[in-house]
Amino acid sequence: MNYDAILVVSFGGPESKEEVIPFFENVLRGRNIPRERVLAVAEHYYHFEGKSPINRQTRELIAALEAELQQNGPKLPIYWGNRNWHPLLPATLRKMRQDGIQRALGFVTSAYSSYSGCRQYREDIARAQSEIGPGAPEVDKLRAFFNHPAFIETTVERVQDALHAMPADANGNVQIVYIAHSIPVFMANTCDYVSQLEEVRRLVSKALGQKNDVFVYQSRSGAPGQPWLEPDILDYLRQVKAGNLASAVVLAPIGFISDHMEVLYDLDVEARQLCDSLGLPMTRAKTVGVHPKFIGMIRELVLERMNPRLERRALGLIGPRPDICAQDCCPAPKRPVPSRTT
Repeated sequence: MNYDAILVVSFGGPESKEEVIPFFENVLRGRNIPRERVLAVAEHYYHFEGKSPINRQTRELIAALEAELQQNGPKLPIYWGNRNWHPLLPATLRKMRQDGIQRALGFVTSAYSSYSGCRQYREDIARAQSEIGPGAPEVDKLRAFFNHPAFIETTVERVQDALHAMPADANGNVQIVYIAHSIPVFMANTCDYVSQLEEVRRLVSKALGQKNDVFVYQSRSGAPGQPWLEPDILDYLRQVKAGNLASAVVLAPIGFISDHMEVLYDLDVEARQLCDSLGLPMTRAKTVGVHPKFIGMIRELVLERMNPRLERRALGLIGPRPDICAQDCCPAPKRPVPSRTT
């Protein structure tokens, strides 16, 4: 199939203190989140002068992908649109229409299948297309890539580097703590998010020859009475120390492809401070970022979509995800009605 551009779609983030609250108003539009919770999370951004690293890292990914395509092809222009902050998807699709782009491949900066990590991005694109009207470019999203060999190999390298960075006197019973963003249980029950994460954990630990590992979650943001995926990373680290489960930990945020705010604050600040107070040695594995193997993987996903005869590579038991999601895949969550007594 012929395509004339690539569209990189990401979450977006503020780049100054003045942008933090407007950014959160975009993120939380239509959701009943207490104002005090918004202000508390905003403080995470103010800790870094209001600048989320996600836009910078998306620019770095685009630059690396442009170099990869320039050298190895296909030589397609790359556009960038965000869900929640500039450059926003409607403005980007409008520019693409002005440039004569008719059909693009969409690379979403999320490796897994869930409503918030896949379907919602497709809905965002469709909403932007509707806003623009006739002539809006068609966008075909590339498949989820959690079990692509290059993603796994890059993750293995990142975790191995963190293991090697562990202080010599901390070596012994080191545990790998794999981490992903928590989501509401009612959302997790309607998608393959957890099973895909567990598959990545299994494949990475097998490649490393590591048996002491565990999976936990971070960054829950819902109402206190709403069940989200657990255990929380901070609660688990306390358990490690109290139960003498490990002499040291490597935190591996495999749910993220870049070191954005949840990684920098929740892990590099909060988890680091907790580990220091517990006397628990800790290193944190880098995310895949712009590792050459990962950038090469994006090119491979583009090529396989342009030529269906090419092999669709995947490791493990699940196999490659389909190019086109089923109609009932990762449905929009039907939030439970809260009890009047809560």
